[in-house]
Amino acid sequence: MWMERKTFIVNNLQYLIRYAAENDAKSLSELRLQIDGETENLDREKGEAYIDEIGFRKLINKDTKRSNHLFLVAEVNDRIVGFSRCEGNQLKRTAHKVKFGVCVLKEYWGNRIGKSLLNESICWADSNGIKKITLNVLETNEKAIMLYKSCGFEVEGILKNDKLLSDGTYYNTIVMGRFNS
Repeated sequence: MWMERKTFIVNNLQYLIRYAAENDAKSLSELRLQIDGETENLDREKGEAYIDEIGFRKLINKDTKRSNHLFLVAEVNDRIVGFSRCEGNQLKRTAHKVKFGVCVLKEYWGNRIGKSLLNESICWADSNGIKKITLNVLETNEKAIMLYKSCGFEVEGILKNDKLLSDGTYYNTIVMGRFNS
């Protein structure tokens, strides 16, 4: 079973991973907007599919109530610097799996925050009867692909010419999955 809070120290940086709480909603709204503007590795450009504070409150509330959902945040000095979600569904044929997503502020890359969020999500999934975790990753995000493979994820497919980036080029999305038998 996953613990309520875990502290990590990497590169002399101490950070905390914990469950998201409703009072995190405003910070999460601002954080997501900032992160979307820092990288093209995510699906959105800055401001697209914007989720305001109320939207994040609803999302956190929903995730807290459902046994096949997990919403984690990473904090440095009481500031949220990243988050991850595992989202399942209620359909019997696919209730065994969740979709994973993660984002971390660029200034905190290289401190294993994303890896910690992923590892804690895997521990949660394995201890809660979730058999499969899926995710999508941009083909150019080689560090993330290596991380996912090191955690047992396999390439399951490629969505060709799936994303149009700022350089005017279409890029593939790699679909990955980890099955816990």
